[in-house]
Amino acid sequence: MLKATDVRLSYGEQQILNGVSLDIPEGCFTALIGANGCGKTTLLNVLAHMLRPSAGSVQLAGKPLGQHSRRALAQQMALLPQRTTSPAGMSVRELVMQGRFPWQSWWRQWSEQDQQAIDRAIDLAGISSLLDRSLATLSGGQLQRCWIAMTLAQDTPVILLDEPTTFLDIAHQITLLELLVDLREQGKTIVAVLHDLNQAARYADHLVMMREGRLLAQGAPAKVFTRENLKAVFDLDAHIITDPYSGDPLCVPQTSRSQPLAVREAM
Repeated sequence: MLKATDVRLSYGEQQILNGVSLDIPEGCFTALIGANGCGKTTLLNVLAHMLRPSAGSVQLAGKPLGQHSRRALAQQMALLPQRTTSPAGMSVRELVMQGRFPWQSWWRQWSEQDQQAIDRAIDLAGISSLLDRSLATLSGGQLQRCWIAMTLAQDTPVILLDEPTTFLDIAHQITLLELLVDLREQGKTIVAVLHDLNQAARYADHLVMMREGRLLAQGAPAKVFTRENLKAVFDLDAHIITDPYSGDPLCVPQTSRSQPLAVREAM
């Protein structure tokens, strides 16, 4: 559904993306992972048509992004950016309603379908108790959940999220990631920048690992999540073990302070 071919982008003389080509599998949860500054957010914004590459192309459903109208793109893809700006004086309810803007026009006003999409997004994000609150009164985690609700209210086939677990406590992180899996099972295509490697390996079914503006590896977590790749991307010595609960690959960093259990028990 979403395909990038030889995408390049630079800021001045700094090359941010350097020949990135990838196919985002339709109906899958794809996680973009890599070290800080490797180009994950830039790539996500290029996929969302928020940034234009200096070379290469991005296609949605076989058609270049530039050939879609802005409204058509907004009806196909929703983006939760890394940084959001809360409009002054706006309530939570009003923010979530903004998610239906791409579906409005002079001949199509607010409908029962819009209300159902809003109600469902509010329920999925767990923010029903916050609806009449001003955005200015919310904590960082509460505000993030409200922006997630607005993104879900857009009700698009493709959902792009840049570090969606930011500001969320661990319980809400897990709730959100499980929600994204549920949406994927309903046929949505999910693309998210994630920093927690173990969460990415557990919840995503397709990983894209980046290093210095290039794709180092992409594919199933068991293929991408290797000791060699983690060393190349993060300069991190780590053991990859099998999660005894989920069966997914699990990264256990090896540091100067870490010792095998047998050694510690012998001390």
